[in-house]
Amino acid sequence: MTQNPFTAVFDAQRTAIEQSQNLTHDALEAQKTSFRAVVDAVESSGAVVESNADLTKGTVHAYLDALEVSLPEDSVDVETFRELVDESVDSAVDAQTESLESIAEALGESEAAYDEFAASYANVVDSSFDAALEAHEQVERNVTTVAENVEEAADEFDVSA
Repeated sequence: MTQNPFTAVFDAQRTAIEQSQNLTHDALEAQKTSFRAVVDAVESSGAVVESNADLTKGTVHAYLDALEVSLPEDSVDVETFRELVDESVDSAVDAQTESLESIAEALGESEAAYDEFAASYANVVDSSFDAALEAHEQVERNVTTVAENVEEAADEFDVSA
């Protein structure tokens, strides 16, 4: 296209439109990445639950060992307490693990739904930006034609007459 006083304005507008389109795609990708990070965090929480259970069992068993040593022999059935602690902790771990698996599954389904939405939205955004850029280009061509006509008319205008 030929240069006219409006060329720089149209270039800046086109650049702004294209940058907005890129920012929209970047925002969608950031949302998808955030979603994945949450899913990963929930999925990895199972290991923390297991570690916490082992730590709890070890601490309580150590306490029971110390208690057993300090009491007269065969005065308390400490092994029963150990089994009770193990069963309780294992039960809590099972419940937490089941909850985490349910949450991770729900988040995974939501993530898949969001990915589908994001892809559809990106298509709509691209179509809209393409239409805007085409309209913008048409306006620029029209303005260029008007500017050329004004310039030709100005050249034909005889100032001395």
